[in-house]
Amino acid sequence: MNITKIFTEKKNDLWNAKCPTIAFLGDSVTQGCFDCYIKENGEIETYFEQDYTYHGYIKKIFAHLYPNVPVNIINAGISGDNAVHASQRLAQDVLKFSPDLTVVCFGLNDSGGGLEGIPAYSEALKKIFTELKNVGSEVIFMTPNMMNTRISCHLKEEKLIEAAKGCMNAQVNGILEAYLEKAKETAKECDVRICDVYAKWKLMYQNGVDTTEILANKINHPTHMMNWVFAYSLVEEMMK
Repeated sequence: MNITKIFTEKKNDLWNAKCPTIAFLGDSVTQGCFDCYIKENGEIETYFEQDYTYHGYIKKIFAHLYPNVPVNIINAGISGDNAVHASQRLAQDVLKFSPDLTVVCFGLNDSGGGLEGIPAYSEALKKIFTELKNVGSEVIFMTPNMMNTRISCHLKEEKLIEAAKGCMNAQVNGILEAYLEKAKETAKECDVRICDVYAKWKLMYQNGVDTTEILANKINHPTHMMNWVFAYSLVEEMMK
C-alpha cells in the first residue's frame, strides 16, 4: 500500500488504523553525519546532528501535512557503509520493524571500490530490494548527492585532503555515475521506484553552482540546507 494512503487511513481512524513506519537504509548521510575532524589518535571522525537529517525533515513535513498522525522513523544509516554490508544487516536493522516503506540510498562509499565493484553492488541492491518486497515493504531507491569536484581550500588536514582526493576521483571520472546508472537499472528490474536526487545536484552543477561548497565537510556530506532537497524530493515521490 502506498505510504500516503496509510497516513490518510490513520488520520481518519486514529483508534484502529496502523501507524505508518518508514525505514531509511543508507550510509553516513542517512545516519546524520556532517562535518569531519581529526581525532587525537589521527582517525577521521564526523559530527552527528540528528535534527538535520533528511528523514528528520521528512518527519517534520508529514507532521505539517498530517498533524494528528504519529509516524515511526527507522534510521538504519551507518557511516562508511555500503550496499554489500547493508544487505547482511538488513534483517536486524530494518526487516524486524516491518516497515511500510523503506528508502534505500547507497553509492557514495560503494564507488570507492572502482568500476570492478559494480556487479557486487548491483547484486547487493537486488538482494535488499527483493527481501524488502517479500515482507511487504514498499521500496524507493534514492540516488545520493554529488561528491566534491575539487579540493576545497577549507580542508587543511592531510587525511581529509586524501579522503577528498579519493571521492573527487570517483566523482569527476564518472565512477559514481556508473554505479548509479547500474543501481537505477537494477531498481527498474526489481520494480522499485526511483527518486533521482543526484540528477538535481547535477543540474545545479551544470548551472554554475559550486556543489563542493554545499557539502558540509567539502567531501561527501550535504549541508543542513541541502538535506531539504532529499526530503522534498522523497515526499513528492511518496505521494505519486
